[in-house]
Amino acid sequence: MIRLQAAAKINLALLVGPTREDGLHELVTVMQRIDICDAVEVAPAQTLAVDGFRKDKIVRAALERLAAAAGTEPHWRATIRKRIPLAAGLGGGSADAAAALSLANPLLDEPLPAERLVEVAAEVGADVPFFLEPGPKLAEGAGERLAALELPQDFWVVVALPRRAAKSSTADVYARFDAMNGAAAFEERRAALADALGAVRRPRDFAAFPPNDLAEAAGKPKLLADLLDDGAFRADVSGAGPAVYGLFHHLADAKRAARGLRVQARTWVVAPVW
Repeated sequence: MIRLQAAAKINLALLVGPTREDGLHELVTVMQRIDICDAVEVAPAQTLAVDGFRKDKIVRAALERLAAAAGTEPHWRATIRKRIPLAAGLGGGSADAAAALSLANPLLDEPLPAERLVEVAAEVGADVPFFLEPGPKLAEGAGERLAALELPQDFWVVVALPRRAAKSSTADVYARFDAMNGAAAFEERRAALADALGAVRRPRDFAAFPPNDLAEAAGKPKLLADLLDDGAFRADVSGAGPAVYGLFHHLADAKRAARGLRVQARTWVVAPVW
């Protein structure tokens, strides 16, 4: 089997606009990989099988779509070793799906070209194309329009997952966002993010990014205030939550903050990865 590390992501910014004609929301988000990783392996097989994570649906769907796009049957065995927490807003499923596509495509008799593979990835899920290529990115549309970003990487990330958090479905979070009229002034927030991105020179400049538009609808955990009190120069919800993150200049400060949250949350202290 060939193996890839599938890294989680955080949303350094997430702006949500009105619902489009296709029923999806207009998004603008800045995504950064972090060093919490699943391991994904793919090998040729007689039929399609996914081992190691019985709740998987997205890797299976990705491989089925890849085979259909190539005009063949899905003859692969994928194995997933999970470390990224489930349904936390960290993109673990999308990362696994992208890794499976990247591993299975070269095993085809006629591998799909890169641009077609991106199209297949977008059919699987809005975040999946982001994970096909390295580096932080600005994603727009429903997440399918990607632009590479050069962002500083010399900071530390505390990820905290509240121990008693009841994960709302992403659809429920968006429904609450709509009920709160959250999309109002979307274009102004988009312009503010564009200005903040243009001014980024060092990690602390991330503090000028607008907050995650879904934070209130996702419940806005008290952990955000705790992280800021503990010295984070930015703290926010990732995706639709419930995971939150804090950004720190120094490893010692990040570790101290993580220790202080361990009664309330599972914590990780990690670096950004490209």
